[in-house]
Amino acid sequence: MRVLAISLVAVQFLLAGCGDAFESEAEGTSAAELEAAVIDWRERRFDRLTEPYGWLSLVGLDFVDDGVWRVGSDDDMDIVMPTGPGHWGDLHVEAGVAEFEPAPGSDVQVDGHGVERARLHPADGDDPVLVSADTVRFQIISRDGALAVRTRWPEAEPRSGFVGLEYFDFDPDWVIEADFEYHEPGTTIPIASVLGDLLDEPNLGRAVFDIGERRFSLEAVGDENDEELFIIFADRTSGRETYGLGRFLYADQPVEGRITLDFNRAYNPPCAFNEFTTCPLPPPENRLDIRVEAGELAYQGPGGWQPGDP
Repeated sequence: MRVLAISLVAVQFLLAGCGDAFESEAEGTSAAELEAAVIDWRERRFDRLTEPYGWLSLVGLDFVDDGVWRVGSDDDMDIVMPTGPGHWGDLHVEAGVAEFEPAPGSDVQVDGHGVERARLHPADGDDPVLVSADTVRFQIISRDGALAVRTRWPEAEPRSGFVGLEYFDFDPDWVIEADFEYHEPGTTIPIASVLGDLLDEPNLGRAVFDIGERRFSLEAVGDENDEELFIIFADRTSGRETYGLGRFLYADQPVEGRITLDFNRAYNPPCAFNEFTTCPLPPPENRLDIRVEAGELAYQGPGGWQPGDP
C-alpha cells in the first residue's frame, strides 16, 4: 500500500470543480480522469480544513442553560476565551434565545460592528451571529434543543500542529455504481453523535451494491431536495488504518435508480482532528463487514475524539 500525503505546501492542480460531490458519472470516464478529479477534490478538502476559522481552529464548546454567563479571557469567567479582553461581556440565555451584551470599553464586535446588545440565536433559524475580539470569534449553535458557545481561534493547537492528510492509493474499483432503493416518503433514520444524543434525520433511501459475491447497502441521509446525499459509514479498516469512529462520504442524487459511490473520496469527520466537535456516528446499518481500502487514512496528529471517549 502506497500512501498519498498532502503537506502544508500542497501542489496545485489546474482542474475544474469546487463541490464535495463526484462531479461526473463514473461510467464512460477513464481511470486517469477519475484520479485527476479525486486529487483535485483532496486538494480542495485540504484548503477547507486548514482555513483560519475552519474545523481545526475550534478551541471551545460550552453548553449554556438559561441565565447570565460572563465571557472573557480571565480565568474566573464562566466561559473562558483564549485571548482578548479579560471580560468580553455577558451572554444572556432565556427560553432558547441568546443575546450578548459587550462589556464597556471591551472593543468586542458583533458581526463586525460595535453594539450595546445583540441577539445571537434568532428563533427563525437565521445564520448564527459572530462575536469577535482580537483574533478569536464565537457563535451560538444548537444541538438537540440545547445551546452552546462554539469558539474558534486560528492559533488553536490542532491547526498550528496539523501534520497533513494521508490516503490510500486511488483505486478505480472503489468508484461504484450502486442501485438506489427509495424508502417511503418521510422516512427517517436515528443518527447518534459523539455527545451521546440521538437525532432522527431524513432518509431518502439506500445504495445497494455487490463486491465480489457479497451484497452490501448504505443508508443515505437527506431528501429529494438536497443537492447531495450524505453517508456515514464504518468498515473493517475502522480503528486500524482508518479513523475508528467512521468516515463521511457524499454522493450526487441518484439518476434513474443509480447512484455513484466514490470511496476514494471517503474522508475523516472533524472529530478526528478536534475534540470540540459534535460529529454524527455511523448507524448500525452502515457498518460494512468488508475492508474499504480507499479514501482518507487515520489522522496521525494529536487531538480529536477516539472510540471509548466519554
